[in-house]
Amino acid sequence: QVQLVESGGGLVQAGGSLRLSCAASGRTFRTATVGWFRQAPGKEREFVAVMTWTGSTYYVESVNRRFTISRDNAKNTVYLQMNSLKPEDTAVYYCAADKALYSDYAKVEPPEYDYWGQGTQVTVSS
Repeated sequence: QVQLVESGGGLVQAGGSLRLSCAASGRTFRTATVGWFRQAPGKEREFVAVMTWTGSTYYVESVNRRFTISRDNAKNTVYLQMNSLKPEDTAVYYCAADKALYSDYAKVEPPEYDYWGQGTQVTVSS
């Protein structure tokens, strides 16, 4: 059984930083495409960042140069470093992984992912 567990969310002032973690069991991240998504109240879940098994990354424009996705294979954990946070970054953040092996396609749509974490709340105050 695959489980993804996010952590690291919290309350931060605008301009601050947070690092989210996504730890996996039952699925090896080094062979997977792993994405971060977020969902604000009353809005649809939106793509934030993705890393393929080769280490290729892609970001939504609104977080480009502020957020960084990374992976620690030894810990089977993916991170989302978030800097220069803005109030509009407030949302529940979810990590997701696919079940395909060695796919180098940067998936940006929620239905393309097979496994999801429970989410972690990020609140940025102005």
